[in-house]
Amino acid sequence: MKTPDHKKQTILAALNKGEFISGQELGEQLGISRAAIAKHIAALQEMGVDIFRVNGRGYKLNYSLPLIHQSKLNTLWQQQFQSECPIEYHAIIDSTNSELMRRLQDKQNMGSGHVLVAEMQQAGRGRRGRVWQSPFGANLYYSYYWQFDAGMQAAMGLSIAVGLAVYDALKVLYGISVELKWPNDIYLNQQKLAGILVELEGQVEGPCHLVIGIGLNICMPESASKHIDQAWTDLQTHLGQIDKNQLVVQLTHSLSERLAQYKESGLSEMVTEWNSLNAFKGDAVTLSTGQREWRGICEGIDMQGGLLLRQDGELKAFYGGEISLRKVIS
Repeated sequence: MKTPDHKKQTILAALNKGEFISGQELGEQLGISRAAIAKHIAALQEMGVDIFRVNGRGYKLNYSLPLIHQSKLNTLWQQQFQSECPIEYHAIIDSTNSELMRRLQDKQNMGSGHVLVAEMQQAGRGRRGRVWQSPFGANLYYSYYWQFDAGMQAAMGLSIAVGLAVYDALKVLYGISVELKWPNDIYLNQQKLAGILVELEGQVEGPCHLVIGIGLNICMPESASKHIDQAWTDLQTHLGQIDKNQLVVQLTHSLSERLAQYKESGLSEMVTEWNSLNAFKGDAVTLSTGQREWRGICEGIDMQGGLLLRQDGELKAFYGGEISLRKVIS
């Protein structure tokens, strides 16, 4: 059964080809009236999709947004790696992480390294149950599936490797150096640029499945930013227009390389590099679970990916979970 969301996705796929398309032609593709097409267009506009209409020509997307094209992803991947593209594109989805987790629970076959990207999430999620702002076309909503045979316990420091993969991709493409905030944020000029959400399913010491979600701000509209409770930035502010397709391909490659490194040697080869990129290096910080709080000086991470906090001359390690890290504002 085809749902209304399927119809919206079909309309977006047609518009995403970059040409004007009439309401009549869209209606014929979907087997519905021009009036029904107009209602779907209005609903998409309410979601924040920038669609304009010209009498006699039809509808078109405003291409000031950096949009993803499945055909471009396929071509770029083939050119660089001469293999089948592992990246799957959706126009609108509830959450890229949620979709891959559902497939795991339904025992669907997915190859390790399968990627899902979307233009818009209707129920984007961050850590600690937070909503991840996901307006249409503005940012990158990305999830990567990985099977890890060493188990959930051994995957404890994985967000460290993922942060370094984001650093690698941005350095290769744009020559910019971001900073990393424990355990799962990417900063640029002391402002949040991206976040990571790693979800696991499987055994503590046996094979497990991981879904690695990355949300990266590209051209965040002010209307969405009013819901964000911390300083943020986006790539377009610093770089101008970017090619999101190229970014997706490079990020997938960088992430695959870092995960292979993690599988081979854990964090042993990454700790020094991560510590050199630590956004809060030497700063007074607070760690909070919501019920308990610790203060100290941020000294980086240990070999297991735990945060090292110096308190009264003593170094203590704290590990992931529902912990929030903030810099002390003097």
